[in-house]
Amino acid sequence: MSKHRNLETLFYPEKDFGGFTAADGTVAFYHRVNALLKPDSVVLDVGCGRGAYAEDPVPYRRQMRILRGKCAKVIGIDIDPAAADNPCIDEFRLLDQVWPIESKSVDLILMDSIVEHLTKPAETFAQCFEVLREGGFLCVRTPNLCSYFGLAVRLIPNRCRRHFLKKVQNSRQSRDIFPAVYRCNTHRKIKKTLRQCGFEACIYGHESEPVYLSFAWPAFLLGVLHERLSLRFLGIVLFAFARKPVY
Repeated sequence: MSKHRNLETLFYPEKDFGGFTAADGTVAFYHRVNALLKPDSVVLDVGCGRGAYAEDPVPYRRQMRILRGKCAKVIGIDIDPAAADNPCIDEFRLLDQVWPIESKSVDLILMDSIVEHLTKPAETFAQCFEVLREGGFLCVRTPNLCSYFGLAVRLIPNRCRRHFLKKVQNSRQSRDIFPAVYRCNTHRKIKKTLRQCGFEACIYGHESEPVYLSFAWPAFLLGVLHERLSLRFLGIVLFAFARKPVY
């Protein structure tokens, strides 16, 4: 048994019953995403990537994350042509400066770990508003700059961030790490930007188990204490759920 697994099962023994912890951020986020999904929904996965989550060894979490087959269609868009091989989407469209999506044609937009990479987040949210039907949803998960992870990232020079992320996320492949700018990664900034674009929005923090700190048990222990005692707005990630109003 690995040291990483020893630490997790010591502080999160429920992981032995299903493969995920009670604090698992992916399970928490996709529970709500699935609750918004309907059999006739058209889903747009922005920055869909190559679909690395299809390799998740935890069946329940993998099933929660994959939306294909639960709705009418999942369209993936990405600037990387390699994302065309994503096995969890029904259709791929290469993303250029103009979105290859018709106006008011989508019921739910997913942006998972994308906002931190946006140089012009307001323009992207405005584009989301344009392609959504009235009553449609935008679901966002992104790192929180007000968390300990966000503070660490801000202190690390850009040239060193790739190495840092590879160190704390040792299961993540280098090809899945992209430059991040963190221009809309606080509760206040996301809320303000979404509302300026016309959305009704709810934003809150989520504190997951401290997998980033599993390289050393003292750091992991501090992370566990933070997860159990910290205020919600200090959560390591932010969840934002927004809706285009019905006029």
